Amino acid sequence: MKNYFGLILIIFLTGCTNNMKPTDFRDQKPRLIIEDFLSGNVKAWGILQNRSGKVTRQFSADLSGNWDGKQLILDEKFNWSDGEVQTRQWLISKLDDHNYEGTAGDVVGTAKGYSYGPAFKFEYVLLVPVKGKEIKITFDDWIFKQDERVAINRATMTKFGFKVAELTVMFVKE
Repeated sequence: MKNYFGLILIIFLTGCTNNMKPTDFRDQKPRLIIEDFLSGNVKAWGILQNRSGKVTRQFSADLSGNWDGKQLILDEKFNWSDGEVQTRQWLISKLDDHNYEGTAGDVVGTAKGYSYGPAFKFEYVLLVPVKGKEIKITFDDWIFKQDERVAINRATMTKFGFKVAELTVMFVKE
């Protein structure tokens, strides 16, 4: 019995580990240069799923980005299916060919970004309004460029290391 518990624990822990790294995509194409893809107007559509996978909300969004050679100013407007409208402005700085930092009004501290091949990983803590309070939710955000106009985003949202929700977004550059 003791051996079975240990085996189940190992399977559970290794099954919950995400070994995917941005550098895994180093040699793949097409290359996602986030400041190029998000400059100008981009439309987005997405779904929010709870930890069980049930779709709890949907949205459409309008994004408008301006790259000045060092910093991307990205304005986002989300129109949620329940009528809520949410806006956010990101200031994303390019540190070198593969590393970025970003801030926004509802982001705690500084977001860290990594870009390799068609993948862009963004890690940050977001203040999310829940029942009149703001709670800190950690985002593990991955954007994958499909072609010159389309990218797909998958974000895992965690609290205390446990998955609380997932977000799937499709971006279409106008």
